Amino acid sequence: MDDLITALIAHMDSPDDISGPVNLGNPSEFTIKQLAELVIEMTGSNSEIVYRDLPMDDPQQRRPDISFAKSAIGWAPKIELREGLTKTIAYFREEAPEIEAAMAIT
Repeated sequence: MDDLITALIAHMDSPDDISGPVNLGNPSEFTIKQLAELVIEMTGSNSEIVYRDLPMDDPQQRRPDISFAKSAIGWAPKIELREGLTKTIAYFREEAPEIEAAMAIT
């Protein structure tokens, strides 16, 4: 079972007094550029990275604080980025091949 589903089930099974938002994500930090480069590498895409000005309210850190998830519902992610991307890419190649075809011509 994937991390997010495991977290949601753990939250649903938690005591009623645990409520409110629970940050779910992977606290391993990487840049959007690193993510884009990895996706291009793993898909074999010939896409180019395009740089734009950041929105004024863009967060400078994309690293969720999952300490509440760990303490309240006993959850922490187990799937690393590359493994998750491998599964995601395989899914889209099988379920939506037209997306891969469109990526190849961009």
